[in-house]
Amino acid sequence: MSLLPVEEAQARLFALATPLPARPMPLGEAIGRYLAEPLLAGRDQPWTDLSAMDGYAVRYADIPGPWTLAGEMAAGAVPPAQAIAPGTAMRIFTGAPMPAGADTVVLQEDVEARVGTVRMTGDGPGELGRHVRPRASDFALGDLLLPAGTCLGPPQIALAALAGHAELPVRPGPRVIILSTGDELVPPGAPCPPGKLPASNGIMLRAMIEGAGGTILDERLTPDDLPALTDALRAAGEADIIVTSGGASVGDHDLVRPALEAAGGSIDFWRIAMRPGKPLIVGRLDRAIVIGLPGNPVSALVTGALFLLPLVRHLAGASDAVPRPQAARLGADMAGVGNRTDFIRATLKDGIATPLGYQDSAAMRAAAQANALIIRPAGAAPAQAGDTALTLDWATLGLAG
Repeated sequence: MSLLPVEEAQARLFALATPLPARPMPLGEAIGRYLAEPLLAGRDQPWTDLSAMDGYAVRYADIPGPWTLAGEMAAGAVPPAQAIAPGTAMRIFTGAPMPAGADTVVLQEDVEARVGTVRMTGDGPGELGRHVRPRASDFALGDLLLPAGTCLGPPQIALAALAGHAELPVRPGPRVIILSTGDELVPPGAPCPPGKLPASNGIMLRAMIEGAGGTILDERLTPDDLPALTDALRAAGEADIIVTSGGASVGDHDLVRPALEAAGGSIDFWRIAMRPGKPLIVGRLDRAIVIGLPGNPVSALVTGALFLLPLVRHLAGASDAVPRPQAARLGADMAGVGNRTDFIRATLKDGIATPLGYQDSAAMRAAAQANALIIRPAGAAPAQAGDTALTLDWATLGLAG
């Protein structure tokens, strides 16, 4: 079987998965979710012309004054229906509505107010409309504010509130079951006699998935036993994603493929032209997408960042679920590449990506020191320090702490 290029494998993965149904969610709970529909403005912002500074609302034609003081306006007040008369000024505060007839604000530090009279003492506003926020200058009723698929961070939540919304249509994060396979695995912190290994992939994948908005339904260790793994897959229940780590290759103890088939599932593709992470499996079991990640922790980290996390975001409704690389300069020479795309653990600082010296797929210490991947395409020629290369930093991948 030929190896599948990374981009083609990602496209095939997304073709298997339909974004989850949307539901309305209060603004305070929608943080980190993705809009299921475009966000439209339900009102004008500002609702009327507002003062942008503390000062005096006047007619520009009356500058430089003097003016007769005709009252004051504070934020939240309703302006009088009657327009201010020529030669009059109204004391006004930041955020207050402009009175009818006034079109400019003179700053309070540019005037002197005494016994009902306001006189210019400074340079004045200089132009018509100065220090005024015009009605609908931010957005108008019906404006498209955010497209569907936008991730809702704090600024987007605030925008939705200003636009008149109390809740938004969003998609929930997918429900995930994590199965770490291997007779050698013991829970983190448990006694670890010779021949055993602390299970690190499950807790790593949990952190990745929850950080992307997914919900963990179950996380368990399963032995290298075909009936046991088959039963664990059959028990997936309401999961949207089943992710396994280990058992994805071709050895006698690599049981994910036969267990998936025995459980009634199907395999869509297997084996990716990438290093680390070649023995990736993607298939279906009932309604769930199954992703079989390699067991080596660095391989699980890289394939999780490039396949599992994009799938989580895709099901949650992200408009652009695949992380996009950025250019950087290499901080060291690099050898040529064979027939698989290399994802090299590196440190990225000030636009310079320096590969770490130890790239073994089980070396988590080096991976924990990294903050980026250098992408070396299949067949790439040797590169020198200073050459341009594509990189994916931890924040872009969804791996930042």
